[in-house]
Amino acid sequence: MGKYTLIATAAMGLESIVAKEVKDLGYECQVENGKVIFQGDETAIARANMWLRTADRVKILVGEFNAYSFDELFERTKALPWESFLPVDAEFPVQGKSVKSKLYSVPDCQAIVKKAIVEKLKTAYKKTSWLDETGPLFKIEVAIHKDKASLTLDTSGQGLHKRGYRVGQGDAPLKETLAAALIQLTTWNPDRPFVDPFCGSGTIAIEAALIGQNIAPGFNREFLSEAWPMMDGDVWDRTRMEAEDQANYDQPLEILGTDIDHRMIAIAKENAIEAGLGDLVKFKQMQVKDFTSELEYGVIVGNPPYGERLGDRKEVELMYREMGQAFSKLDTWSIYMMTSLEHFEECYGKKATKKRKLFNGFIRTDYYQYWGPRPPRKKIEE
Repeated sequence: MGKYTLIATAAMGLESIVAKEVKDLGYECQVENGKVIFQGDETAIARANMWLRTADRVKILVGEFNAYSFDELFERTKALPWESFLPVDAEFPVQGKSVKSKLYSVPDCQAIVKKAIVEKLKTAYKKTSWLDETGPLFKIEVAIHKDKASLTLDTSGQGLHKRGYRVGQGDAPLKETLAAALIQLTTWNPDRPFVDPFCGSGTIAIEAALIGQNIAPGFNREFLSEAWPMMDGDVWDRTRMEAEDQANYDQPLEILGTDIDHRMIAIAKENAIEAGLGDLVKFKQMQVKDFTSELEYGVIVGNPPYGERLGDRKEVELMYREMGQAFSKLDTWSIYMMTSLEHFEECYGKKATKKRKLFNGFIRTDYYQYWGPRPPRKKIEE
């Protein structure tokens, strides 16, 4: 087994949540802007891809160095042990980005990195002709920030938010990774009722069910590194068996998603069935102002319309007021709402216990948290 420096990339504001997930998997880590860095072997690569709910991707750091000229970029890239990762027939496109660096031409940086890797592999594999690139795919990225170049391999392929259950979606779907983060920022546990009153295509409710039954978010999909020779097939088999063993399919859950749009309810039901949670998550067409519940100590998590378009603003403000009135009757419940509307608390009619800045894509939002009382402890049966 090898030892690698791994990077779990994270959306802005979610780094600490990703770091907690990495630690829960048993790996020490350090947090930087947009990434969580940890050490691990091939099993760590598989487990991180399988289990991280809130990370965007898992990458291997191949090398990091300062590069002030194209010659330096070429030589230092060529000096890295590419043959330890890439077989002789590897297909390896190079993507790039450059911020505040002397080497600002991304196409030139990509071409130079590609050429350097080709030269290194030809030497390592004693090839005099072109490399075929007919084998497994390795996505390489060169990222240069303030003249420091980082060269990484993407182990995930499609972003980790692609869980494999979304057969339909609305106009502005919430990323599954952000949905999972919204839930993890609450006090919810599987013994408490859970409601998303703006469920759209069902993402938050489905993610809650996956968390509630401890189902690995990557269980239903494949990863780019599964085809890599360095990733022994047994590693993935063992990781999937571990995920199967740790899932608690018998955990009863009380999860409801509601939406004003009956078409979204139909899509949400389809997505839940695709996730294997069709019987577990209930969906119902309803306006938020009509929501009531006899249950106690529930948790509501919502990503309501923001009123970004001026014409929608008044309608959204009214809906927030009606929501505040409806939820005021739920005196044991905890309520969490993410919106970009700056005077949300005014409309809702109550100041939040706490708010946290988050980004929904490129939209800056606040996550308003209204904490209810703690549920009473269950008496231990004699």
